[in-house]
Amino acid sequence: MVLRDLLRVLGSSDRRDGRNLTHEEAVRAFASILDGEESEIRVGAFLMALRWKGITVEELTGFASAARERARVPCDGMKGVVFVCPPLDGYDERPPLEVASCLIAAGAKVRTVLITDRNVPPRRGLTGALVLDQLGAGLSWDPSEATANVESIGFAAISASAMLPALLALRRIRRDVGVRTPLSTVEKLLAPKSAAVVLGAQHGPVLGTAVETMAGLGHPAGIAIQGTAGGIIPSLKRRSRGIELSGRQQTPLTVEPADFGLDNIENPELPMYGPPEEGQGSGDNPFLVRAAADMTDALLKGEPGPARDAAILGAAIILKASGRIPTLAEGVDAAVSSLESGAALEVLKRLAAGAE
Repeated sequence: MVLRDLLRVLGSSDRRDGRNLTHEEAVRAFASILDGEESEIRVGAFLMALRWKGITVEELTGFASAARERARVPCDGMKGVVFVCPPLDGYDERPPLEVASCLIAAGAKVRTVLITDRNVPPRRGLTGALVLDQLGAGLSWDPSEATANVESIGFAAISASAMLPALLALRRIRRDVGVRTPLSTVEKLLAPKSAAVVLGAQHGPVLGTAVETMAGLGHPAGIAIQGTAGGIIPSLKRRSRGIELSGRQQTPLTVEPADFGLDNIENPELPMYGPPEEGQGSGDNPFLVRAAADMTDALLKGEPGPARDAAILGAAIILKASGRIPTLAEGVDAAVSSLESGAALEVLKRLAAGAE
């Protein structure tokens, strides 16, 4: 019954009689949710109260700490690994090109883990998990298997709900609430604190909160980036804003595609279809899923176009976050080399061979 008391602490929607949660209160709250000690109605009310109020860094780090205590994460303590954290409920119209970016980064010898899932409310959009399924590679449901894949081939994709099964029990609440809540951020943060992180952030005044949360969770390095649709892939049409974390230092980061000859009047797009049926999303459309997978496969095999350029920029972000490559320009060069040499495609082939 922890949430009953904390709902009083948060106060009403006009905030005249409430306050923010402390770190300790946030840990207790999320622990009680994940441990199944609260009713669905109370959990929904709590999540909406936080949405109305606005989330703080202390609250996010508390929620993520409670989640990490209950999760089994891969690559804990592994040096030089980057966890890539896009929105787990996916995209409505954009292809999940973070799959290609991760493979390119792995082909450039940077160990990379993609946190992903499928059929996550409220969006139920296109995700890397769906693309990898179509490409015959799948994703890991066992953290030890993911760790082994990273050690042997440099890349793994892991299901967030496999790391923290309690997330599955919250899907009905998320579907019924119908809007994004702090759960959408917490599930992206199931990474070991020893890893660098590339975190997709929504547009608006949330970039600072994202990087402060990474720092508060103890990550040595990372980049929070406002990519297209809140993902990690920068726009080709305009500059994308980010903040880089290196130790205790935070540095603004601007990704200007024209600086690398990768600007375009359009971002990568998928075929247009009618709106999904009630309770479904783009990820439930097999034609869209196939189109996203075909786009990823084509760019890995050398097809030029916006998808290739966007994936290169995403890979450059990952490579810079790793600390092995100091500038985005050098990251772009390394990403192009990974593609043109066939190294990125070879990572996919080895992953698919292991999934057979």
